[in-house]
Amino acid sequence: MLPPKKYLLTRTNFLILTQQIFFIIYGRKKMSEVINNSKIRVEILKKLLLDLHNGISVEETKLKLSEMLGAVPYGEVVQAEQELIQGGLPTEEIMKYCDLHSDAMKGKLDLALAQTAPDGHPVHTLMEENKSIMKELDKLKHTYNYLQNVSPTEDAGKTLLEIRKVFNALTDIEKHYVRKENLIFPFLEKYKITGPPTVMWGKDDEVRAFIKSSLKLFETTNTAIVEELLAFFDLMFNPTIRAVEEMIFKEEKILFPMCLDTFTEIDWYEIYSQSNAIGYCLYDPQVEWKPEIEIPKEEKQVDNEKIQLSTGSFTKEELEALFGALPVDITFVDKDDKVRYFSHGKDRIFERSRAILGRQVQFCHPPSSVHIVEKIINDFKSGKQDEATFWINFNGKFVHIAYYAMHDAQGKYLGTLEVTQDVSQYKKLEGERRLLTYDN
Repeated sequence: MLPPKKYLLTRTNFLILTQQIFFIIYGRKKMSEVINNSKIRVEILKKLLLDLHNGISVEETKLKLSEMLGAVPYGEVVQAEQELIQGGLPTEEIMKYCDLHSDAMKGKLDLALAQTAPDGHPVHTLMEENKSIMKELDKLKHTYNYLQNVSPTEDAGKTLLEIRKVFNALTDIEKHYVRKENLIFPFLEKYKITGPPTVMWGKDDEVRAFIKSSLKLFETTNTAIVEELLAFFDLMFNPTIRAVEEMIFKEEKILFPMCLDTFTEIDWYEIYSQSNAIGYCLYDPQVEWKPEIEIPKEEKQVDNEKIQLSTGSFTKEELEALFGALPVDITFVDKDDKVRYFSHGKDRIFERSRAILGRQVQFCHPPSSVHIVEKIINDFKSGKQDEATFWINFNGKFVHIAYYAMHDAQGKYLGTLEVTQDVSQYKKLEGERRLLTYDN
């Protein structure tokens, strides 16, 4: 898919356009003076990225970067992508060429201003996890190089088993990505940085798809000769390696430095305090991190007053217990599309953390499903629909997902309620049960 016409830029008129920008804004000033202006650098970078979309090679783009910009501050790469998305370039288009962007930027990013993270800090933990992930990728690379020097007809069953162990380990990447998406991305959105996280979430999903597809292969075969195994590498394993490596580059050269320069110590403490609940990827943090500033302690207020409803009342503790005891997971999104509440039963089906509270619900879903979320909400707000239901197979469970429009007594839209439940047990019911029988 090509970018919209207004973004099309030929190789010939690129330099002409750049010169026009220089002379219109800066007259006859030296190019070196212009290069030091961040706004102009971002405009040039946007044109270079669009050139990649229009077919100019990565090597040619690298050459232009060296000639016109030199080293590029990572923040300007983020700003360029953000402005392209805000200007109308589809997120899917940015995501499609994201790896080309990374390839063109390798060796060109200026990280002189980036901070470092102390031991135990969330970023330190994420980078240690990346080291562990790279060790698993290196095992795959070593195996691939080894197989190229072995007879194509030789049995490779044992090697296939070793590769399967590596991919089993790589499934741990899910916890790394979930912490990033559910804990770090909400704070980026708080600082109005929304484009790059959306693109990165889409690339996370590509990695997930690669790993899932590779694991399916192991379910269908446990024997192979070398020639077949090399074909598997070309088809699935090597693309998985490249996708994971590209994500590590994006995280360590752009995402982490940007977050370190943007987030406060209190932000990082919130991320740190919620990380244990999600878990870690192939690495166990060895040091307890404490922020340099004193974090104010939350004062626990006991409220014994009844919450009066139209058909009864609860104390706050009773209401909390009620939602926790329900055999369903509940999430409430208010009329402004912000997540305001989720229940915390002991066996939640989908991961939730307090970092999503106050977050736009559109940013809580992968880019591939945002359009469905928006359609449901728009139909609820307009009164066109009041309910939307789905059922899926997920982690060995048969899951029913329902969305309900909420209105006040006058019919005014108040928000959307999501109710999720594992209904596997109900599919097995037959006949009747009229006598008391405990299942546990």
